[in-house]
Amino acid sequence: MDEILKKYSLLSQLNVPRETFLDFENFISMVIEKNNQINIISKESAKIDVIRDRHVIDSSQIIDFIDLKNDIATDIGTGGGFPGIIMAIILKNKKQNIKIHLYEKSHHKCVFLREISRKLNLDTEVIQKDIFGITELKTGTIMARAFKPLPIVLDLIQRNFTGYKNIILFMGKSGNKVLEETLKYWDLDFEKKKSITNADSFLLNIKRIERK
Repeated sequence: MDEILKKYSLLSQLNVPRETFLDFENFISMVIEKNNQINIISKESAKIDVIRDRHVIDSSQIIDFIDLKNDIATDIGTGGGFPGIIMAIILKNKKQNIKIHLYEKSHHKCVFLREISRKLNLDTEVIQKDIFGITELKTGTIMARAFKPLPIVLDLIQRNFTGYKNIILFMGKSGNKVLEETLKYWDLDFEKKKSITNADSFLLNIKRIERK
């Protein structure tokens, strides 16, 4: 266990139970195995260390932004389960009763996500639909990683969600420029947190959005 803990040393400042890391390692193994059959993640990043650092640890850092007072959180474009499956793993080990709704259009990825959820005993609901076509949605936290550009995400949330607590987004190297441009058209109540995995990236935790 100590060897595994060392691999997740970047998460030592976060409120993540140590049992979580065993689930992470199992999840990584399942991603690599399935990636030989279907494209869960890119072939060049389908290596244990890369998945752990680039996807799992990166996704984990939003845990302290998750609204724990609501019984639903929503990943609006989960892909291979980032960050939704990662949040479901952490919340299970924190013994928080929050169901993660995972939206994904790909049938094969949805089958994989359900298999992962069953094997790791995760509280998820995998929804094989295009979230852009669903309205009247209500949730606690909304999360998205490598999904759509910021303005498109904000427009989607304003049109399709009737209620939410906060929105967590991952912003890359050009994130500050994108945010500055977006603020010309949107009023946002937000906070920024520097990424623990990339000095050029940051997390955006948005509490309120309003089009100007």
